Amino acid sequence: MQKSSQDWQPLELESSGHPHKHGPDLGSRRLGLAVIINMLLTLAQLFGGILAGSLSLIADALHNFSDAIAILIALIARKIGQKASHPGMSYGYKRAEVLGTFINAATLLLVGVYLIYEALQRFWSLQPVDGMLVFWLAGLALIIDIGTAMLTHSAGAKDNMNIRAAFIHNVSDAMASVAVLVAGGLIILYQWYWVDLLVTVLISAYVIYHGALLLVESGRILMQQAPAGLAPELLQEQLAARPEVARVESMHLWRLDEKQNVLTVVVYLEPGLDGELPLVQQRLRRWLSRRTLGAEITLECRFA
Repeated sequence: MQKSSQDWQPLELESSGHPHKHGPDLGSRRLGLAVIINMLLTLAQLFGGILAGSLSLIADALHNFSDAIAILIALIARKIGQKASHPGMSYGYKRAEVLGTFINAATLLLVGVYLIYEALQRFWSLQPVDGMLVFWLAGLALIIDIGTAMLTHSAGAKDNMNIRAAFIHNVSDAMASVAVLVAGGLIILYQWYWVDLLVTVLISAYVIYHGALLLVESGRILMQQAPAGLAPELLQEQLAARPEVARVESMHLWRLDEKQNVLTVVVYLEPGLDGELPLVQQRLRRWLSRRTLGAEITLECRFA
């Protein structure tokens, strides 16, 4: 069995056109700072929500807490994902970030469902809400949410699924803070206490929607589904149709993480190609690489 000519490299969590000596460390420090900020904001909103009698403020606090946990998981997965491979973990720890994303998504769904349940319970017995306290705390939360979103984005949200999950947490929470801010204003002006519950439901629906998207995407990778846009059956048919190939067996195509595809396949060659085996293997490997978006290929050639 021939190993792939592509050398496996640990996943780079920050991508750029030129090397940055302190890039990963800087990104980790930014994520760590974002965790601390979100934890402090969570405490402020939680106690403020209890004092104000505002479920939407408590919802925003819980959402902020999920942000902090999401970023913490991203930070831990980032550290684990950079560890080198070894014989016991031949693919390294690339799946750590995918698992982290799955946990993030599950957290979003659970928090969202819980908040909707609480809001529906309160619709039947409206309680007074301190709109002024809600307004000022939501304004503070909005400023902090924007700041932490910028921190997570600069830490590698464009190139990394797990950090992107944390970034989505922060952006969605900034939007939630705007909604709570508006709710606080309406309560101050018109004593519309029901707006507090409406905003809670809207925040929760948004949380559930994005959590479901992340859960599906990360779940597909963890279940080793074939990459989107690639059909293993068609690839096997096209490979078997090549003149040097007699038949194809045991083809498996899956995603290791959001960037790396993996292909393993056993190819039976036509008789008489013994002397050309290295050249035939090279041709087949190049052909497969082009059709699997540069997958890491394990190709075994046998004779029919």
